[in-house]
Amino acid sequence: MNPASILVVDDEAPFVRSLVYALKKEGLKPTGVNSCAAALEVLRGTEIDLALVDLRMPEVDGMETLARLKALAPDLPVIMISAHGDTRAAVQAVKAGAVDYLTKPFELDDLIHCIHQALDRRRMHKEIEYHRSRQLSTASLIGASPAMAALREAVERVAGSGTSRILIHGESGTGKALVARAIHAGSRRADQPFVEVNCAALPEQLIEAELFGAEKGAYTGAHQKRTGLVAVAEGGTLFLDEIGEVPLALQAKLLHFLEDGTYRPVGAATVHAGNVRVVAATNRDLAALVREGQFREDLYYRLNVISVAVPALRERAGDALVLAEHFAARYAHQEACAPITLTPETVALLQAHLWPGNVRELKNLIERLTILYPGEAISPAVLPQELRGGQELRGGQEARGAAVPPQPGMATGAGAASVMPATIDHHMDQAERQMLLAALSRSSGHKGRAAETLGISRHALKRRLQRLGL
Repeated sequence: MNPASILVVDDEAPFVRSLVYALKKEGLKPTGVNSCAAALEVLRGTEIDLALVDLRMPEVDGMETLARLKALAPDLPVIMISAHGDTRAAVQAVKAGAVDYLTKPFELDDLIHCIHQALDRRRMHKEIEYHRSRQLSTASLIGASPAMAALREAVERVAGSGTSRILIHGESGTGKALVARAIHAGSRRADQPFVEVNCAALPEQLIEAELFGAEKGAYTGAHQKRTGLVAVAEGGTLFLDEIGEVPLALQAKLLHFLEDGTYRPVGAATVHAGNVRVVAATNRDLAALVREGQFREDLYYRLNVISVAVPALRERAGDALVLAEHFAARYAHQEACAPITLTPETVALLQAHLWPGNVRELKNLIERLTILYPGEAISPAVLPQELRGGQELRGGQEARGAAVPPQPGMATGAGAASVMPATIDHHMDQAERQMLLAALSRSSGHKGRAAETLGISRHALKRRLQRLGL
């Protein structure tokens, strides 16, 4: 363990020198200064564990020095040193944020005891906050299944580790971004930025500038200097979603950054150093992409230092119902209405469904049902066809016990012999869903190639997949 850094602030130079010498002999790492200005300068450039501040100093006194130190470092423990007769002022200093005070002259043993007490309290407080943040970080990972319990345990272990390279993999819609945020929230970087980059959503020619920044005039349209997202995430977490979509040309530069932590903005002459934890995510088989020559093998192994697998919803027994109730409460609050409830028949269908779109599909379903049927009991009759498994509506009255408002394409009136099981929009959605899934299957999940076969842009494909909950 490194020795604790102690800042000694007193205008009497001989006293500072002797105290610094004594603290060094005790195995501490002291720095002595003679003014508030010098103390602030040290604090700005050095990590200090505790400060000893004299109460009476010319120009800026101890009380003002205490206030300025705490403004710069709110968690810094400060012990005030007062002359005989300044006890009342020392007590006021404690009320203002100092952790303790000593009256001159004092025994060195008393000072050392006071220092270690303050350091132990600070260490305990940090540990409590750290473990509390880890518990809060996994609170967003909802589910009672063994698969989710294992995921929460993995997130807690990974979040608290010192590794700066993590790969999250899982099917589309499983919540990989949520896992990345949980890892950040449970780490020691939690109070630093979390920056998310969707690699598939950025134009290929702009990904490098977006990540590493660019100088003014570095490329056509670069009318001003651009700060890269690596710099924005400094000290925190950079989340690279859909890492499998990064072009080969940029993969080499990303590998260089991951290996030595340095990068060069586009058009810049100087190299910058970055301190970020990189969390990458993919729904593709990166090992297969490596074999196909579409992903660098060295980058794959560099990213895959620690791997976290996010289970599909079909692998999370019972979690579909837990999540449905959670989303029902969330969207009821959002829509300012009573939450929907689920009939036993609907519960059975939700639990039996394979959820190809995973949690995203379920969330979109509950949001749609909350908007259309606020506060009502949801029966199978109002579920999408793929969940009902071929069930049809009968008699113009749904099993949820309430009259169904006429829908476009639905027969109405006393003479209506039958009711169409779904609107034309629903049938079109199903046809579109089948076309998209078939294209993705033929392209082994590669969205770019799937978009080409469908004759649409990559962004248009992404929008359609999101709308359909895929």
